[in-house]
Amino acid sequence: MSDGTQKKSEEKAIGQIKANQQKLQPELLAKQLLSGDRNALSQAITLVESTKPEHASLAAQVIQLCLPHSGKSIRVGITGVPGVGKSSFIDVFGSYLIEQGKRVAVLAIDPSSPISGGSILGDKTRMDKLAANDKAFIRPSPSSQSLGGVARKTRETILLCEAAGYDTIIVETVGVGQSETTVHGMTDFFLLLMLAGAGDQLQGIKRGIMEMCDAMLITKADGDNATKAQRAKSEYFSALHLFPAKQSGWTPRVEVVSAQEEKGIEQAWQIIEDHEKWMKERNLFEFNRQAQDIHWMHETIKEELVGRFYSNQSVTEKMKSIEDEIKRGIITPFEAAQRLL
Repeated sequence: MSDGTQKKSEEKAIGQIKANQQKLQPELLAKQLLSGDRNALSQAITLVESTKPEHASLAAQVIQLCLPHSGKSIRVGITGVPGVGKSSFIDVFGSYLIEQGKRVAVLAIDPSSPISGGSILGDKTRMDKLAANDKAFIRPSPSSQSLGGVARKTRETILLCEAAGYDTIIVETVGVGQSETTVHGMTDFFLLLMLAGAGDQLQGIKRGIMEMCDAMLITKADGDNATKAQRAKSEYFSALHLFPAKQSGWTPRVEVVSAQEEKGIEQAWQIIEDHEKWMKERNLFEFNRQAQDIHWMHETIKEELVGRFYSNQSVTEKMKSIEDEIKRGIITPFEAAQRLL
């Protein structure tokens, strides 16, 4: 390599380093994100998801700059047992919304991802239409065994997506269990997808979340399943009325959908719009968001305190000996906890 060529190569490398450093300037990154730059949005989300201490400060600055430009979206939580067709529905539903002039972001909450590898990456490849559309943004959940950690990062990602111009945010639960409650606590509308003709063993999850849902969609209502889906619609509609009425006065709706035949998609969006109108007319829409923000502040404090406690060197040094004292029956677990605290 000649001296001139080597010098040019070195200058190019230095230029790339400087460019990367420039991109990490919060003001510039926020400005690019607010202009709708997808790369800037991805980079900002990566900062939010990073566990590096130096990135936490940068992420906080970017979020603070974007905060005044967030909040102008409808946030839809979607849940359902594995195999219910969440990915297929979101692909068709999101594509329909884009045809109506919307910009759609799909996020996921999956606290099981480090154990099972999660399913959202596979889901992303199955959302063929959305993944190929430049008005859609699909983001897998961060790998974390802490549901609280995933939730915090997802909530901040929602704000960034809104600031980048996405007016419909879909938050999907990939794991089952507590993640449904978590998604319900960060969205404006909670949608439950159900299968027709599946036994209670398969849909045991429904008992805990039917009370939370604002609407229920019976999926795969096509072919031989069409009649079953209509029957299930009537049964679930009756079942929903056995639960206590919602404080908002909203009555959960039940409809049938088919992603394969793209049937019921328009009705599903109409229900969400009706609910938004209902909540805003009663001044409950913004009230719920404010209550959610306060709730997540307290949850973040709890998680931060626990994290700081277990990372404290003094605590870790004493933990083993105190655990041994518990095993030997010298002190009670409660006394041990007080001593460590």
